[in-house]
Amino acid sequence: MMRALPLLCVDVVLRNREGQVLLVRRKNEPKKGRWWPVGGRVLRGETLRRAAIRKVREETGLAVEGPEPVGYFELINRKGRLPVPGYHTVSVVFAGQVPDGASVRLDGQSSGWKFSPSLPADFRVVPFGGPGTGITGGA
Repeated sequence: MMRALPLLCVDVVLRNREGQVLLVRRKNEPKKGRWWPVGGRVLRGETLRRAAIRKVREETGLAVEGPEPVGYFELINRKGRLPVPGYHTVSVVFAGQVPDGASVRLDGQSSGWKFSPSLPADFRVVPFGGPGTGITGGA
């Protein structure tokens, strides 16, 4: 089935009070070594919102409340090394706020974190509300 079906994931765009985006440097494929928003696979029986909250907590130690879905992002790579050669992921993208005074604690899936003025250029989110209503990749 994994060869035939895309993997369902969530990505979470977390902004601080200044509007900067929290990015983590990925240790694993896809996007290994790249700065990327927090995210990962949705577990069987888990709602999308619960998955977004869980991924933020697991990867950063942050407790984000009420992230809102804003769009989706697809990644297709025919030469990847996830459970099978090549992969197709569909991520529902959520937006949320970094709690004031919170400190980031990475879980081992990432080698670092930073706040960035923009999202990665190839993080091309298709907004749910139509053009101009979502979040887009940066420089």
